[in-house]
Amino acid sequence: MKGRPSIFDHARVVEKAQQVFWQKGFAATSLDDLLKATEMGSGSFYNTFKGGKKELFSKAIQQRREAFMAFKAHLKKSASPVAEIRQFFMSIATAGEEEHLRGCIIANTVVEMTFLDEELEQEAVSILKEVEKMFALAIKQAQETGEIRNSASPELLARYLITVWNGLNVTRRMYPSNKSLQQLIEMQLSVLS
Repeated sequence: MKGRPSIFDHARVVEKAQQVFWQKGFAATSLDDLLKATEMGSGSFYNTFKGGKKELFSKAIQQRREAFMAFKAHLKKSASPVAEIRQFFMSIATAGEEEHLRGCIIANTVVEMTFLDEELEQEAVSILKEVEKMFALAIKQAQETGEIRNSASPELLARYLITVWNGLNVTRRMYPSNKSLQQLIEMQLSVLS
């Protein structure tokens, strides 16, 4: 009999569920999919996630927020924020085909939840807006040091980068070629010069 996961296992359970949600989306993920992935019984599942699938999905996208916030902390310490942002985007061009087909779970959530669940949609939107603010601060710093000569407002350039990010996460499904993606990313990031 499977018992309730310990606090230590909670992050691992959410991570396993996140992988299913990332691949299938919220609506197409069944309770059976989640129970199988997390190796939980239904009783343990509902004891742990009283809000059911929606609560677990929210925790899964919050795990991605934590990854973005770790990048933000790294970016703040960097001597070259532009190089870090470029690397952030170039990671798309080094991913495998399966990752290309999954795209970005946060961008996927914004699209999927638009008419399905406003609360989850807004949660995902707020994560992308946090990333946008992170980019704006880094761009402002890079403009002040002369690393970026483009005089457009940091907020406009940051919104452009979010637009690029969202677009790339669809385009990578159409053209999962790392070389093609690298060329697109280099062209799109030329605004940061």
